[in-house]
Amino acid sequence: MSYTQIKWMILIVPTLTVGLWEYVRHTLLMPYLSMEAGNFMTPVIIFLISVTLLSQLFHRLEQVQEELNKERAENAALAARDLLARELHDGIAQSLFLLSVKMDRAEARQQGLAAQAEFKEMRKLVHEVNRYVRQAIANLRFQANADEKEIEDSMRSRIEHTAKETFIHPSIRWDIPDQAFTAKEKVELLACIREALLNVRKHAHADLVTVTGSGDALAWVVRIDDNGKGMILDPLQMKDRYGLRIMKERAQELEWQVDFIPLSKGSRVEIRKGAEKP
Repeated sequence: MSYTQIKWMILIVPTLTVGLWEYVRHTLLMPYLSMEAGNFMTPVIIFLISVTLLSQLFHRLEQVQEELNKERAENAALAARDLLARELHDGIAQSLFLLSVKMDRAEARQQGLAAQAEFKEMRKLVHEVNRYVRQAIANLRFQANADEKEIEDSMRSRIEHTAKETFIHPSIRWDIPDQAFTAKEKVELLACIREALLNVRKHAHADLVTVTGSGDALAWVVRIDDNGKGMILDPLQMKDRYGLRIMKERAQELEWQVDFIPLSKGSRVEIRKGAEKP
């Protein structure tokens, strides 16, 4: 039943009920029912109709209105995401691409080994930022199907989707409730997990990756473990690990702690909020 039909039913049903009652009362019940008793029964009948049928119609009307408001909010959010994606693509992404081209030309004109090494490092940084921007554009333009929206809202499903983007299929053990994160925290944590998985794919050469999350809104710990070749040096001290540096900076802005821990076989990236390091 549509929104308009429900409104008309709410208007018509009491009118038809009272009209039918008055007709029956005056044509069939006059010899048996006094005027005082009939006048008393009229509001009683209207009350019973309101409690039974009209209350159901009002409840259905509220549901329809809630669905309409939710759909409007989703459409507004999708429109805003699409606008932001277009602005990112037309502005930042294209500017980064142009900067990368100019740096390649400038590097080709340089003859010194020191200058070429510096340009190489700068170009890697530009490419890394460009990859982040394009990944953000892809995430903004990604729209879940209607039947999948509720599933896509869970952190576990978002982590699974993030893992697919990095071509890694980790084992996920996730016990942190979704209500423990704000919208901004969800975005930032997913970005950190994505960078950790990308780092595993590019450098660790692991065949087993595990993403573990435990805790609550006050304190939680997320660990990304792999059985790769492990860490010899602090990855933040290595020149080509721009993504990890950006990840740590993003986490520190939210007062999270990020640690890179060598394991007996492999390594661990640990992100903590309000939890002391064991």
